[in-house]
Amino acid sequence: MAETLTLSLDSGGDVVIKLRSDVAPGHVERITTLAAQGFYDGVKFHRVIPGFMAQGGCPKGTGTGGSDLPDLKQEFNDVPHVRGVCSMARTSAPNSANSQFFICFADARFLDRQYTVWGEVISGMEFVDALPKGEPPREPGKIIKATVA
Repeated sequence: MAETLTLSLDSGGDVVIKLRSDVAPGHVERITTLAAQGFYDGVKFHRVIPGFMAQGGCPKGTGTGGSDLPDLKQEFNDVPHVRGVCSMARTSAPNSANSQFFICFADARFLDRQYTVWGEVISGMEFVDALPKGEPPREPGKIIKATVA
């Protein structure tokens, strides 16, 4: 199984994420499948809240879409939502995660065990920090290419 996901961002460089298939195998499989299909290439970060998180993975760029694959069963785990943690976005329904994800800018422990953590940024967090802010940003940052290794 893949060990890392690299997001090449238009904000200046590569964000390397250590995949956590040990705690969220289904979510890691989904992320790597979509990345391998090119699903994330060109996708915007449509919701970037300073001091909280950057959210992307919506093909519409609005936060209202997902992939054509079925929604995922939650894999809530004990990994804390802290700076650099990657977790799946979802609706209020626990089993509604699909393709959207977020990367925490700071401690967001109130999300613990309510959202599925699937990865941790191991390098390039400065490029996440550099994403344009807003809900949505006026000129959203985007993923140029997502690759798995």
